[in-house]
Amino acid sequence: MTLLLQFSRTIDWLNERIGKGAFWLVLVMTLISAGNASYRFAFDNSSNGLLEIQWYLFSAIFLLAAAYTLQKNEHVRIDVLAGRLSPRGQAVIDIIGSLFFLLPIVLTVLWLSIPLVAESWRINEYSANAGGLIRWPVKLLVPVGFGLLALQALSELIKRVAFLAGLIADPAAKNNAPSAEQELAAEIAAIAKEKL
Repeated sequence: MTLLLQFSRTIDWLNERIGKGAFWLVLVMTLISAGNASYRFAFDNSSNGLLEIQWYLFSAIFLLAAAYTLQKNEHVRIDVLAGRLSPRGQAVIDIIGSLFFLLPIVLTVLWLSIPLVAESWRINEYSANAGGLIRWPVKLLVPVGFGLLALQALSELIKRVAFLAGLIADPAAKNNAPSAEQELAAEIAAIAKEKL
């Protein structure tokens, strides 16, 4: 079990770095959106490429941060039943949900998306819009994002089993650490302070 917990910590480390990196894409997307809107207003012109890069960045944020969100136990849940259970009961529900719902769906999407990415790469697919972007990079985000989500699901399974075996504390327990939004705001404020 020690080796599995080390594997779980490695997955957690990877997804935390990728998830926090995806936070910065929100700022990039916002700046591109504001710049494109300002350009369109000032010059009565627009760029399909800039519009598409916004969509690509939104996709990247959503897909690359999904595993981080699962790690932080922030996915939307319906806790009508589970909220009334003990932490051990909730861990059992998490294990069942991961094994019979999350992993099968994630692995199916992963399996089905790989041929689509391969075909897009093979034909060097571009957007049909004038000035549009190449498509395979955004399509590649689907198997990458779902692959990271599958790894995080495995990590969460390992942690729940270890918790039930009494080897670690409750991995689903909420701590009073700053939220992801608060962490990002603090990083932006620190960078702005350095520049001044």
